[in-house]
Amino acid sequence: MKLNLENAVHYHEGAFPPEFLDYASIVQALVEASSALSRYDQELNLLHNRELFLVPLRNQEAVVSSRMEGTISTVDEILEYDSAKNDDDANDESVRSEIVETILYRRALKYAQEEISDGRAIRHPLIRSMHQMLLSFGRGASKNPGQYKTEQNYIGDERSGNISYVPISPEKLPEGMDRLLHYLGETEHTDLIRTALAHVEFEALHPFKDGNGRIGRMLITLMLWSAGSISSPHFYISRYMEEHKAAYIARMRAVSEANDWTGWLHFFLEAVREQSNYNLSVMNQIRELYEQMKIIFSDVTGSKHAISLLDAVFTYPVYRNQQISKVAKIPPATVNRFTNALLKSERNLLKVARPAAGRRPAIYSFEPLLEIIRI
Repeated sequence: MKLNLENAVHYHEGAFPPEFLDYASIVQALVEASSALSRYDQELNLLHNRELFLVPLRNQEAVVSSRMEGTISTVDEILEYDSAKNDDDANDESVRSEIVETILYRRALKYAQEEISDGRAIRHPLIRSMHQMLLSFGRGASKNPGQYKTEQNYIGDERSGNISYVPISPEKLPEGMDRLLHYLGETEHTDLIRTALAHVEFEALHPFKDGNGRIGRMLITLMLWSAGSISSPHFYISRYMEEHKAAYIARMRAVSEANDWTGWLHFFLEAVREQSNYNLSVMNQIRELYEQMKIIFSDVTGSKHAISLLDAVFTYPVYRNQQISKVAKIPPATVNRFTNALLKSERNLLKVARPAAGRRPAIYSFEPLLEIIRI
């Protein structure tokens, strides 16, 4: 197919990092974004068992960021995969490719978090390793996982051939990536400004044949964490980006088209502020639900194991009985009685997500939590 480059915007050669930033116009947005992010981080650190609240947000991020690139899955599907992954039939070949790709996003992010926690810096090897893991199965496996591009790539309409953006050429990419990584380590810009500029630059470079958007959004969390803006790598921003996808793309395009770094910074800082407030709201909803369920689980089950069961179900809201028994360290018979009691409860706390069939055990879903985190 012949490519139409007539209206295409080309990479901004020589413009990164920008020589001048209009701090006067963004200072209010910067203060508000920093304050919102700080509030979220502080509240997260005060939680007794924050993993109960982070698992839902982590799964949301994997689903939404992947969905932005055309990989359609749901939180329920990802959680069902988790619940069934030890079953005989739960191998990658038996699972819909979109679910596998979303799972790989989550694994790549977790891998990068562990590597940085062990002292590894955000450099070429880490970024390529993340990409290798992200594209290790599914449709991306044929698109050079872990390797920077060697041919010119484009952004546009594949069916019509109309190109909207031309990233940096492959022969100039090594210099461009070196410049970006040097900027991360040497700039005097504030953490949020540095992360914002680095993200749009990474997307403008488009260093891989595929998976650039997903890797770029992972790097937002990792850069903020590495810089110390957040105390743990658990700030996820893709939900805002998806809800404002047209503006997200337009603001990034305007950087190359019109040298409009200020417009991009306004968008990014608003995204951080809004996403921080959303994350905090969801966290509070989950915390309130957890406190309510303490009483209800004790009443419904009449068991001394009620809190252990509650913690396990909040961690795995789509589950098999065997899984809960293992996580909570409770006898299988006790878990079976617990599940049956919840199913019979008039509160509609639990439903059968997948009935038992042959050797496959039933899978159950804890609806009150799922109603909060479904997107």
